[in-house]
Amino acid sequence: MTRPAFFVLTALADQPRHGYGILREVEELSDGEVQLRVGTLYGVLDRLTADGLIVLDREEVQQGRLRRYYRLTDDGVAALDAEAERMAAGAGAAKRRIAEGRRAGASDAPAGLEPPTAPGLAGGYA
Repeated sequence: MTRPAFFVLTALADQPRHGYGILREVEELSDGEVQLRVGTLYGVLDRLTADGLIVLDREEVQQGRLRRYYRLTDDGVAALDAEAERMAAGAGAAKRRIAEGRRAGASDAPAGLEPPTAPGLAGGYA
């Protein structure tokens, strides 16, 4: 699942939203890291609709403009949940590996340049 698709599904997880509302919500949810353009958003919406993950909830006319509201389907909820689990598992694995490295005494020094730990010949360190 692409990052934009993940955040669009996340934006729709709590309630139906129209295009501009989705754009704002995605930007907020991603702390500004994902900023979709309108054309990109509608491409993502079309793909998610074709995949059965979202559906058109309703259409409203506001200030002379048509607003289409989208909502998640049950398959969309399941896909979002599965992707969130996958991402959490990956993050957990990374956190465990970082912690293991710290416990093992990994240093910031490149391999082969670790500080000496045993005396060498002539009382110096090898």
